[in-house]
Amino acid sequence: MNVNRKTIFRLKQRLHKTDTVSGRPRSGRPRCTTQRQDRNLVRNHMNNRLLSASASSHQTRGINNQRISANTVRRHLSTSGLRARRPYIGAILTQRLRHQRTLWAQEHAAWDRIQWRSVVFSVEF
Repeated sequence: MNVNRKTIFRLKQRLHKTDTVSGRPRSGRPRCTTQRQDRNLVRNHMNNRLLSASASSHQTRGINNQRISANTVRRHLSTSGLRARRPYIGAILTQRLRHQRTLWAQEHAAWDRIQWRSVVFSVEF
């Protein structure tokens, strides 16, 4: 296993004492939300996909009733597999429409600037 024998010995001792081999708490900045609040954040964002991180941070209070930042909400959501998304605004191009646009562009590829000035581009729904 390419591990020092003392390491294995210490793990066996810890397993017999505590019934687990997980590590002890490490130093670092303490968490500002509980696991329950994290699950609540994820559930809220799953129910309302258009909810922004800043709006969610204003609604959620952390440990000791302190405010949490929008970046904290984004980090917690990304660890649970959720990413920021916004709805697409524009024409939805089907495979047929893409093909028609490509054919049109190929037919008019030889146009010069004067001819292109007479074309009106618009989005039709």
